[in-house]
Amino acid sequence: MIRINENYNKLQSSYLFSEIAKRVSTFQEANPDKALIRLGIGDVTHALPPACIDALHNAVDEMAADATFRGYGPEQGYPFLRTAIAEYDFKKNGIKIDSDEIFVSDGSKCDTGNFQELLAGDISVAVPDPVYPVYVDTNVMAGRTGANHHGRYEGLVYLPSTAENGFVPDVPAEPVDLIYLCFPNNPTGATATRDQLKEWVDYAHKNKALILFDAAYEAFITDKTLPRSIYEIDGAREVAVEFRSFSKTAGFTGTRCAFTVVPHECRAFDANGGQQLLHPLWNRRHTTKFNGVSYPVQCAAAAVYTPAGREQVNALVSGYLDNARIINESIRAQGYETAGGVNSPYVWIKTGTDSWEFFDRLLNAAGVVVTPGSGFGACGQGYIRISAFNSAENVKTAMERIKTALQ
Repeated sequence: MIRINENYNKLQSSYLFSEIAKRVSTFQEANPDKALIRLGIGDVTHALPPACIDALHNAVDEMAADATFRGYGPEQGYPFLRTAIAEYDFKKNGIKIDSDEIFVSDGSKCDTGNFQELLAGDISVAVPDPVYPVYVDTNVMAGRTGANHHGRYEGLVYLPSTAENGFVPDVPAEPVDLIYLCFPNNPTGATATRDQLKEWVDYAHKNKALILFDAAYEAFITDKTLPRSIYEIDGAREVAVEFRSFSKTAGFTGTRCAFTVVPHECRAFDANGGQQLLHPLWNRRHTTKFNGVSYPVQCAAAAVYTPAGREQVNALVSGYLDNARIINESIRAQGYETAGGVNSPYVWIKTGTDSWEFFDRLLNAAGVVVTPGSGFGACGQGYIRISAFNSAENVKTAMERIKTALQ
């Protein structure tokens, strides 16, 4: 008989953002005339940069003529985009990354989940707490955990990210095999220093571990003393894979384009302790299960690296960072402790009450959608996350509504 993968039965009954959508839908049905302001899920609200739109139109025109039509492209990404990424995101910043170490995809969410397919089923996995749910859930699906008890899965090593450690987790006392890190962090907005990342890189070398480093929000770092890539740390090429996205920088959440960096010398090990390079394994997985991002979308992504594109993207990022500043200042003025909101589009707020209770309070009293911190893990209980991804006008209105609701 056909059988299911019973690891799916271990998953908590509702994905965080699905539960938010359900509660929002219930509210809207009961209050059809009340306009909501969404500062919950990290979806951008501004249009694609004009440079990207022009590139999209030109590429579509190419697809309309036999002489310039393109069918299947290289699964790893067109050379024009991979070269631009290597040049502008890495080499111009003094980081050694070659274009063939870059794999273009339709999203970092997909890649962070898919990469664990390369690894043995019985490895030990460490995740920050609070954490982006995809890191956890994809390992549950793969059978690397036991049951869920009080918001935590048996078999995972949780790395507390709390106010006491500045929301940057400490390296664990015990050896682990696979480590998920995200900086600037989703959901806390925390950033890591070079010294803090060096501790993780040294730990990975010592314990023959691998770091999956999610840098989807690196463009929001304005402090030049902070690393924007883990490859700014000596030794990281051997022990780390990095994920980046055009979603939050250039507004590609609905257009879909991202990339994963797998250095040639990045390694794991077989059952006998023999070293296995991950680049050819990821290339095999990528080319087997993925047919590549569409040509027009890759042309639009490449336009990000033109002079006009860089200027337009920088303006988008600056606008969202200004929203984060407004949120931070407004919430702190009401007496709440916050983290993030600087070098990050997320503000992490200590509520002093249950996360979902506070979520419902802001939804029902203010008509503002946020994200309950408990949905990101046990250490997120008593917090909410507010996203800066909206218009300045909406953010200011939301802060006024929240101020009234909390008085």
